[in-house]
Amino acid sequence: ATFNDGKRAKLKQIWCMSHGGSDQPDVLWLGTEPGGLFKSIDGGESCLLVKSLWTHPSRQKEGQWFGAGSDQPFIHSIEIDPRDSNHLYIAVSCAGVFETRDGGHSWAVRNRGLVATYLPNPNVEVGHDPHRVLISSSTPDVLWQQNHCGIFYSKDQGASWQDVSVRGGVPYYGFALAVDEDDPAKAWVIPVESDEQRIAPSLQLQIFKTENWGEDWAENNEGLPEEPTFDIVLRHSFAKLKGLLIFGTTNGNLYYRDQTNAPWKLLNNSLTKVNSVQVIVV
Repeated sequence: ATFNDGKRAKLKQIWCMSHGGSDQPDVLWLGTEPGGLFKSIDGGESCLLVKSLWTHPSRQKEGQWFGAGSDQPFIHSIEIDPRDSNHLYIAVSCAGVFETRDGGHSWAVRNRGLVATYLPNPNVEVGHDPHRVLISSSTPDVLWQQNHCGIFYSKDQGASWQDVSVRGGVPYYGFALAVDEDDPAKAWVIPVESDEQRIAPSLQLQIFKTENWGEDWAENNEGLPEEPTFDIVLRHSFAKLKGLLIFGTTNGNLYYRDQTNAPWKLLNNSLTKVNSVQVIVV
């Protein structure tokens, strides 16, 4: 594959991987930098570039796909509709959210309602920077995203997005996001001070939860350290499954709580930077 300028593309990093769905046991999707989506139909033995996304018309226009802290755009979120494995969403930094309903043969832009305050036109169709996108497992018409420019949700399969972030405060900027499996109105975020200062707000680890679609946000910090910290939590380092919430930090600390309102507990403090956390039921 080549870029628009004719230069050959080289894989720099695999940002995410997603199973194809319960009815597609041998399918894997991989999101990469420089913005290539790959699909395997043989359990990872071989992978093919999804050319329909690589050559999407939006990518042929200068300034619509670009790197966010990297030289090239990268695909970091792949979300499969549990009702239909051919229906999935991907998120690109920077470009935005794209949807396919035919297993990757065609793609639609799903960025209406998002803002890109770092661009001359903040309401561009393509050029947005979602940091993390998640689909509600119980109500798959609902999507949440932690964006570079706030927190958003969609109730209409990504056709439009609602801004529910707190301007001038927290929660607003960050990377980590979790959504309740049973109640799509419930979500958690772990804020970062700002784009310019990528530290914990006021040097305090803070977890915010909403139970009403972001109308209100409440702190959930009991058990977290009160002393100043330089930990932040990256986009794949926060996970929720049933009663368990768990996150890992850039300084190698791993915290969890096993009940909805229980205090946070330190599980490990001697890890390297935590890039990803997954909860698996055995």
